[in-house]
Order: sequence, then structure tokens, then C-alpha cells
Amino acid sequence: MPRLLTHNLLPGMITAEDVFSHNNQLILPKGLVLTDKAITKLEFYSISAINIKEESLQPAAEPAPEPTYSEKIRSSEEYKRFKKEYEEEMVEFKDSVNDIITKNVIDTDALLAQPEKLVAENSNGIHIFDMLHNMRMYDDPTYAHCLNVALICHVFGNWIKMNEEDIKTLTLCGLLHDIGKLMVPESIITKPSKLTNEEYNIIKTHSLEGYNKLKTMDIDDHIKNAALMHHERCDGSGYPFGLKTNRIDRFARIVSIADVYDAMTSARVYRGPLCPFQVISIFEQEGLQKYDPEFILIFLGYIVNTYMHNRVRLSNGMEGDIVLINKLDLSKPMVQCGNHYVDLSREHGLFVEAIL
Repeated sequence: MPRLLTHNLLPGMITAEDVFSHNNQLILPKGLVLTDKAITKLEFYSISAINIKEESLQPAAEPAPEPTYSEKIRSSEEYKRFKKEYEEEMVEFKDSVNDIITKNVIDTDALLAQPEKLVAENSNGIHIFDMLHNMRMYDDPTYAHCLNVALICHVFGNWIKMNEEDIKTLTLCGLLHDIGKLMVPESIITKPSKLTNEEYNIIKTHSLEGYNKLKTMDIDDHIKNAALMHHERCDGSGYPFGLKTNRIDRFARIVSIADVYDAMTSARVYRGPLCPFQVISIFEQEGLQKYDPEFILIFLGYIVNTYMHNRVRLSNGMEGDIVLINKLDLSKPMVQCGNHYVDLSREHGLFVEAIL
């Protein structure tokens, strides 16, 4: 039987014989499973080494780590089916958009068929956002972004209780809002470094370019206006015209929220995707004046509730589960870390860093 020095003992090892002190007092019986307390007792009595059952020296197999929320999503049949359909629909969507650009031909029924198929089996908004947050790897960022914004708009339209016809129009607004970017040089769109002032001004022309491409087509005016106005902001700080709330098309005000949310939660060539809670925080700090409060508060409320009970990592490295949403500070929920509850609304400088 092996004899181990006391300072090499580990909890879980089993004593192979009775252990006595130097004056023959029984300290530990034979067959005892060692604990931290038992090992400390040996040190207290200055026992330098004891005999251990050999079979207890084998390290216990560590339990497989619990899969993260994202891993569970990506391994689900629902996600695999969504990913396959998304990739198939992306091909169809690119063809439809390219027909608009090159042939001035638009088929709204064909365009709508793509996002409607994707939401048919994922009518619950939680699932759509779960799917999109795990699909951030496409080489055609403008096409993928437009399809994502359309899916978000479809869900958003349900959240604000739009009728079916308006939801279809809003979905088309999302699909075509950035069509003007396809007329901007790709080298600028995908540039990994900071844009020059000249390049940024070229990027900003995409809203007018998109509107000019759509303005003569037989489609709802909301769709044309969404292409033109999705970068306008309610406080007048947007472009191309610096319009304020009442002069911005209602559908464009909705698209602007979906547009920014998808852009910030997607990876870029110069950064990884932002955690949704960081995006929510930015909206709360900087966006309540820029976005229509009729829509932004509903959007943020629904978004944050999709993450109830998700496991997250905090900025100090702690991990835990979201157990309560703070309605007055949506980006700072209550997180249970083991037996400890962390109220982020009361912890200055601490925030949700990642959803696991």
C-alpha cells in the first residue's frame, strides 16, 4: 500500500489503516475517506505520512463540463434546420436583390417567401434571436445583414401588434433597407481599418442610392422611405437630411432599431460581436433620445427577457444565471453566482460581458 506525505494528501483518498498520534491516540480510522478537515487534523497532530488505499489514488473522472447556452443551441435540431434553410434562402435572396440592381425587376412575393419560411417554424421571437446570435460567419455581410434585419423586423412587428399586412411591409423594409450599399465599392464596405472622411461620406450615400433605385418601383412607400431614412434619428442627429421624429417614416423608425441592433451584435472585420447586454446598455445610455420611445422601450424589454435564466459571464470573470430583470435598468439584471446574488444595478462598473 502506498505511503504518502501528509502535504501530498488529497480529499477523496482513503486511509489504509488506523492512524494514531505519537501517544497512541486514534486520530483517523481505517477506511476513512479523507476530507480537508481530516487532513488538517493530521497536520495538527504532526503526522508526516500515512498509508493510503491504492485504488483511491486514481483521480476521479472529472464530470464533463456543462455545455454553454450557445453550444446547446448549435447542437439542437432546430438550429441545424434553421442554419440549412438560412443558407438556402440566402442564395435565393441574393438572386432576388441582384435582379433589382441589374434588371430593375422586383418580386415582393418571392422576397417575402424567404424570411417567412425561416420564421414559420420559429414564430417565437426568443428562438429567432437565439438562431441569429449563433450565425455570425457569412462572407456577404450586406446580404446577411439585410436578411437578419428582416427577420428581426418580422418578430418586432408581432411584438408591437402590427396587423399581418403591415408585418409583411415591415419585413420588406428590413430586406431592402440597405440595398444602396450594394452600389458602394466593396473595398469600402469591408475595409478593416478606420474609414477616411471621404470614405465615410461615400458610405453615407447608400441611403439615397437605395431610395433612387426603389423610388420608381411598384412597392409600398414605406419600403422606399425605409431605404432613405433608416439612418435618420429622432433628435435630428441622423442623415441624409437630419429629420426629427414626426418627419421620419414610422416604418423607418422601426427598421433603424433592428438595423443598429443587428450591426452591433454581429462580428465586424475590426471587432467581434458585442454582447447583447452591452448593446442594450448603449441603447439605454445614448439611444432613448435618438430612437422612437414608442418602439425602443418595447424592443429592449422583449430582448432582455429572451435572456432570462441564461448563463452569463460578468466583467470580473464570475459566471452565473440571470434570475431577475431590472425594469428600470434593463442592461443590469440580477445574476445568481452559486449561492451569491449579484444585483448589477447596485454594482458600479460591473456588467454582463458575455452570454455563455
